[in-house]
Amino acid sequence: MREGNDFEPEKEARLHSTIAILDFGSQYTQLIARAIREQGVYSVIFPCSASPEEVRRVSPRGLVLSGGPSSVLDEEAPRCHESFLEGEIPVLGICYGMQFLCRELGGDVRPGSAREYGRAEIVVADGGRRPSPPRLFSDLPKTQAVWMSHGDWVERLPKGFHPVAFSRNGTKETPARDETPANSLRGCVAVEDEAGRRFGLQFHPEVRHTKFGKEILSRFLFDVCGCRADWTPSSFIEETISAVRERVGDSHVVLGLSGGVDSSVAAVLLHRALGKKLHCIFVDNGLLRKGERKEVIERFREAIGIPLHVVDASERFVQSLIGVTDPEEKRRIIGRLFIETFRGALKELTARDERIRFLAQGTLYPDVIESVSATGGPSAKIKTHHNVGGLPDDLNFELIEPLKMLFKDDVRRIGRELGIQEEILQRHPFPGPGLAVRILGEVTPEGLAILREADAIFIEELRRAGKYDDVSQALAVLLPVRSVGVMGDARTYERVVALRAVTTEDFMTADWARLPADLLARVANRIINEVSGVNRVVYDISSKPPATIEWE
Repeated sequence: MREGNDFEPEKEARLHSTIAILDFGSQYTQLIARAIREQGVYSVIFPCSASPEEVRRVSPRGLVLSGGPSSVLDEEAPRCHESFLEGEIPVLGICYGMQFLCRELGGDVRPGSAREYGRAEIVVADGGRRPSPPRLFSDLPKTQAVWMSHGDWVERLPKGFHPVAFSRNGTKETPARDETPANSLRGCVAVEDEAGRRFGLQFHPEVRHTKFGKEILSRFLFDVCGCRADWTPSSFIEETISAVRERVGDSHVVLGLSGGVDSSVAAVLLHRALGKKLHCIFVDNGLLRKGERKEVIERFREAIGIPLHVVDASERFVQSLIGVTDPEEKRRIIGRLFIETFRGALKELTARDERIRFLAQGTLYPDVIESVSATGGPSAKIKTHHNVGGLPDDLNFELIEPLKMLFKDDVRRIGRELGIQEEILQRHPFPGPGLAVRILGEVTPEGLAILREADAIFIEELRRAGKYDDVSQALAVLLPVRSVGVMGDARTYERVVALRAVTTEDFMTADWARLPADLLARVANRIINEVSGVNRVVYDISSKPPATIEWE
């Protein structure tokens, strides 16, 4: 596949106010970008090793230095080019970014004797050592709740910088309640320079736990950087449709449609741009949820009119998994068969219409970001780019990725603007290998039938109770054990189903959902009574970490 360049960050940035983010490896870097976009300002993430020329291509109005897991005191601590800190572009350093900013400009950082993690209270100094109030905290409460995650402290500020906020976390690193903060650097958690163009925050304004984080970022974006809130769903749709039409011309495009959020939004967006020049392929691998194939056909072919090519490969997939118990082997088999099936469908479509030259994918921005480490090298890759659907690079098509600069939140906003049903946009994640990795052990037609019914009951009852949107992901798992039970005075020895529901904002960490006991009882009762072969239901109360959300 040959990549196109119609959806690159610099093209989007030329049309909108843009903030560049230098990533020093923080788990919160994507949250910074999302928090900025939520305010209508376009944001682009670069590894901290990016050159000034690379960053300059997006014409940023401001620069954010992210947090990171390293200490600035480490010999191999990640760094960025010094010109980023001393140019005309406003700079905001967050956590590691604040320490890096202060140290590089001539200040000192020391390891703390006490760390700050989690919720903390800060107090904003009345102008600090300056007559005017701090720009990022203007008109905000003097005392605020924030979220901390650091072990080092700024001991001496660079020339021209002033402390403007202090921690009141009650540790020996922070000032006493009766101490005047401006007379000491103890517990300093926010700084700014005399020109009001360079700022440092020891806490994380991008996380929900920082009560006024949105307002603090807003002051940087609009008051300091002069950004416009001009990056909107409608502007994205209009610009993408124009770019797609210009690039595709009279050719046709093929998209693999799963029915999930990303592929659904990509399908509707491309259909609006191309009409009948878009062809979608839906592969029924026999590992789908109950009624999924019918729903996709009704939603896209019948309701919207998108040309949909349905491939029924269910028997082939299920038979190939008989006797396989290792989860990674399941994934390999399913991935290989998907590629073979998709290739066959593509060959059939192109034989009918030689105008098909483009292959579209629902790749999102995290897929792009996570294919490069924070320092720009290959050693810390999380996943490989172009992994959506596992399609190989030797397919003779040009690649179109209309969503590649979007986060999941962005995709949902675009979907709403396109008029896509909330039921689709709020759909819980579903693994690529489908129910195969929710059956622990061997996948059989009998096991799939049991799990499909149990899963449908769980989701149906969650919706009926108004709890579906309260949890981030809910699923049923078929365990590789049987348990003794009693039904109608007779002994049974049948399967066990585990229910799992979690709440999370980023899926990197998750907590088990505290569902009402009467709801769980109703789900368990229905599964045992309605699903033949099950006599026991359990509920998973593990968090992530140490557990994962899926069981395999």
